Formats: sequence, structure tokens, C-alpha cells
Amino acid sequence: MEMGSSSTEKFYRIPKGKGPHSVGCTDLMTENAVEGSFLRLYYPSCDATDNEEAPWIPDKEYYQGLSDFLNMYRVVGERLFQYYVGSVTCPAKSNAAFKLGEKYPLLIFSHGLGAFRTIYSAICIEMASQGFIVAAVEHRDESASATYYCKKKSISEPREESTSNMEKEWIYYRKLKTGEEERSLRHKQVQQRAQECIKALNLILKISSGEEITNVLNSSFDWNSLKDSVDTSRIAVMGHSFGGATVIESLSKEIRFRCGIALDAWMLPVGDDIYQNNVPQPLLFINSEKFQWVDNILKMKKLSSNDTNKKMITIKGSVHQSFPDFTFVSGDIIGRFFKLKGEIDPNEAIDISNHASLAFLQKHLSLKKDFDKWDSLVDGIGPNVIPGTNIDLSPAEPE
Repeated sequence: MEMGSSSTEKFYRIPKGKGPHSVGCTDLMTENAVEGSFLRLYYPSCDATDNEEAPWIPDKEYYQGLSDFLNMYRVVGERLFQYYVGSVTCPAKSNAAFKLGEKYPLLIFSHGLGAFRTIYSAICIEMASQGFIVAAVEHRDESASATYYCKKKSISEPREESTSNMEKEWIYYRKLKTGEEERSLRHKQVQQRAQECIKALNLILKISSGEEITNVLNSSFDWNSLKDSVDTSRIAVMGHSFGGATVIESLSKEIRFRCGIALDAWMLPVGDDIYQNNVPQPLLFINSEKFQWVDNILKMKKLSSNDTNKKMITIKGSVHQSFPDFTFVSGDIIGRFFKLKGEIDPNEAIDISNHASLAFLQKHLSLKKDFDKWDSLVDGIGPNVIPGTNIDLSPAEPE
């Protein structure tokens, strides 16, 4: 791409889906305020040349939340994010018409700490382009940088005639209080997160069964077009970091999730009861090279001992931020400084992760696709991938 060929041309781009389907996306928020569901749906779409690409970070409040999470002054953070990524779009067409004609497997996606529903679009779009409906949940457990629900404006508040009678009530990231024990907070949050994943699953199945739903966000998307669109026997859950712990918690609570994929999972929030009762469903751990440590890996191994359907691979040269989209929209200097980029090309790292995920999903959801061409990656065989972990787990030698 030529620099400066057009003022709107982006040099840094979130990669497009490589599968056979065009991809659309739309946001859905149900009623009942904070207890409702909030998600971004990515789906196979009709070719929509007229529809614009969806905004990547849709409200300035997300910049403020990211600033809080990164311990920056909001006024500084908001300007920086606006300058660097304010015009970034994700390569999915906003409210494009849903592609009818087949039943698609369903994937529920859970974001990491300080993240939100829109910033794993490279993964979600790739999955949708390969024929999945993907519901990326925005969690309201105070682990997102920012999120909101809609509430009715009070009568006393002035409003212009044209605007809606709803207003956004924002919920920002909650920092640990002084002296607070992290594990108990995170365990409480992961239980709420799992419930939100199950709630999202129920909501999509309700829509697919033909039930009418109310979306409190104004959009032109026709939710009735999703009737009979979900293959209800083929449902999986996927997430990154805190979202990886959420995958494990969700699998243990909901048998309709037939398998799970945990991207660089953070195991601290997972409750002791999960290890005792075990998780029966197949589970793939895809780890980065630079994030993991002994205790975290041992917890993964404890969960997957003697189960050949539990797999672990590590992507060489990758970092914890190789999975969210920031790795694609940052230059090399900023990317390296903030550890948004590893030594591996970001596109190669996400391809390894996505291909291994697709092969794993084909096997455990019994899909009739050609994703089995990537089966070797699930066993950690191929360029820039290893089986298991790069972490040395041998006990320290006594002095």
C-alpha cells in the first residue's frame, strides 16, 4: 500500500478474513440494564459493497477506560488513542445482510482484562469468514476497560426531539483496592463472565429459534434473518487471558459448549472445584512464548492430565498481546515498546493461532470442512510452533 495515496488509507490494517465468506458485524444489547447481554456479532454475510466497515473502537469512553487501565491521565490517553487509532475500522461490514442457506456453528468469545468486545476482531472475523457465527461478549464484571448499559432518561432531563429516550450508563475498569486479595475478586468475576457467556449462548439460540428480541441499540440489522441459522449441536467457547479462564469456567458449567480454546490463559481466577471435578470437554491451550510462567502452566497441566483431547501448543516469538488487534495497528517502535508485538510477524502468529483453532474445532465439532489440513499445528508441529510449553518445569536443584 502506498503511503499517502489517500488521506483515509490506513497503513496499518487489521487483517481481513481469509475464508470463503464475506463478513458482517453488528452490536446487540438486550434490555434489563446491567443484567442483560451485550455483544458484537460477527457472521457470514452477503457481499455488501454499500455497507461501511464497522468502527473498531466505537466510543471515546473506551479510550478513557484504556487510559485508566494503563494508569495514564484520561485527557492524555484519549488524545493519544484518538490520534493513533481513532480512524481505524475493522474489516467487517457494519450491519451487512446475513448470508442465508446453511446452518453455521456458533462460537462465543470472551475478552481479556482491560479489553472489550471489539478488539479481537482479527480472530472473530477470520472465524466468521470460515463459516462460524461469533458472539464476542462484552463483560460487565468491571474487568473491561469500559462498557455500558442503556437506561431510560429521567423525565426531568432535557433532550432534543430527535434523540432517543435512552442514555448510556458507563462501567469502568475496577482496580484492586489496597490490601485486597486478587484471587477472590478474579474468581468472583470469572463466575459472572461464564454466566454472561451462557446468557449470550441462550440469546443467540433464542434468536435462531425465531423468537423476537429487542435490541436497545439502534441498528438496521434484521435479526429475524438469523432464524434457523445456528447449528445447535455445534457450539464452542473461546477467549484470551482472563477470557481463557472464562472458557474453562464456562465449559465446567455448560455442557452445550462441546469444546473450548484458551488463548494464553490466565489461570489465577479458575476455582479449585474445577480441578477436582475436571472439565470433560476437549480443550486447546494456545500459549505465547513470553507470557507464561511455571505456576500458570502447572495449573493447565493439572486440568489436562491424561486426557488426549486436552492439547497445549506455544507460538514461538509471540507475546501476550499477539492475540488482540493492537498488534496490527501499532508501528514497530510503539509495538515493541508496549510489548504489543513479539519477534514473530503478527500476521504469522495470528494465522498459526487461527489455523490450529479451526483444525481443533473441526475435529471436536465434527465439521465437514478442510481445516484438518492444519491438524499438525494442534500437535505443535510446524514453523514457529512447539508442542506443550517453552517453560522449564523441572524442579529447581537444591543448593
